[in-house]
Formats: sequence, C-alpha cells, structure tokens
Amino acid sequence: MKIRQLHQWNVNIATARSIQLQLRQMLKFQKLAKPVHYIAGADVSYSRKSNLGFAAITIFKYPEMELCEQKAVSMPIKFPYIPGYLTFREAPILLEAFQKLSLLPDLVLFDGQGIAHPRSMGIAAHIGLFLDLPSIGCAKSRLIGEFKSPGQNKGDYTPLFHKNQHIGAIVRTKAKVNPVFVSPGHLITIEESVEWVLKTCTKYRIPEPIRQSHIFVNQMRQKSI
Repeated sequence: MKIRQLHQWNVNIATARSIQLQLRQMLKFQKLAKPVHYIAGADVSYSRKSNLGFAAITIFKYPEMELCEQKAVSMPIKFPYIPGYLTFREAPILLEAFQKLSLLPDLVLFDGQGIAHPRSMGIAAHIGLFLDLPSIGCAKSRLIGEFKSPGQNKGDYTPLFHKNQHIGAIVRTKAKVNPVFVSPGHLITIEESVEWVLKTCTKYRIPEPIRQSHIFVNQMRQKSI
C-alpha cells in the first residue's frame, strides 16, 4: 500500500496543532468515486505495563462481509495521550500495520473521530489523508458538537452540529443500544458515512471490521503479557 508522507510524527503540541490546521485544508468530502468491494477496520490497544502499543487492521469483502485479511503490529508508543491529538499517538503504529496489507481497501473505518474534532482532524480524517482513501470515523462518544438523541430503532440517526456546521451524525446501529458518533474523514460524505456504518454493523453496535480488529488486537496484547 502506498502511504503519503505528509509530515513527521515526533513533534511538540504547538507543531501538532499547526499541522492539523494545515491538513484540514486538504480534506475532500464527495460521493464515493468507485464501488466498495473491500472494507478495512482499524483499532489500537495499549499494554498496561509498558509503553508498548498494538495496532490491527481487518479487511472484509463486501457485500458478503467475509473476513479476508488481518494484520497486526506492535511498537513503542512515544507520543503522550492528549485529547485532540490522538492521531500523533496512534498513527505511526496504524500506518505500519496498513503497510503490511496485501489487499487495498476501498473504504476504511476507524474507531475514533473524523471531522467531528475541534480542528476537523480526527484520526479518520488525518490517516485518511495519509492513505488517500475514503475514511470514516465511528466513535463511541462525543468529542464536540450538539445533537438530539435519535430514535430507538436501528437506522435512526440525527445530525451532529458544531458552530452551526453539520459535521456528522449520531447513529443507532442496534435497537435500544447507545448510538455511535459518525463523521466523515476524507473522500466521502456524511450521508454515505452513515450508510456504510449501518451496512457494516451486523449483530453488534460497532461495525464488524472495527469490532474484529478490536478482538484481534486485544488477543495480540494478551499474548504479549
């Protein structure tokens, strides 16, 4: 997989903020340019005893939703945990995992935010630019924005706004279960982001590519203990 090198990751907070503000000008929101046959999900886990991090990428074939490929890597995490700068902590290890893939996904789902971020540069937006692929953020909680709760049925959703701008949606992916916070990362619209999150949620709250990456990466972490 070809990955663009847009900047260095070992930077201070002031530089990280400047990078985010510059990169958000590069984001594009448009309808998908080609059919989706392969969907990737990405997740990261951390050792409780060291600075070691673990990243997993899982690829499913669509519409069969068959698991086609899984890759995982581990490496030391150097950037501290600072809200709003998660990508600088997780991107190096995630990009290392993406480089190991033999299949090229048409769409990537991230356990985190897209543009529903103070500087429109959540992990799905940021890494979406590095991969130059359509990307979606699907988070379990809100980072920014105002919203009304959606209905209780699967498929119900309401818009997420920040400073009068429509930045995403709150989506009920399973009846009577807490919704997820969906926002586009790059090369996709809000409406399509909602559509693909619902398409990839099977019996669970979280899209299956992300859920399987979560399971896989935690298995890897457990084996390292």
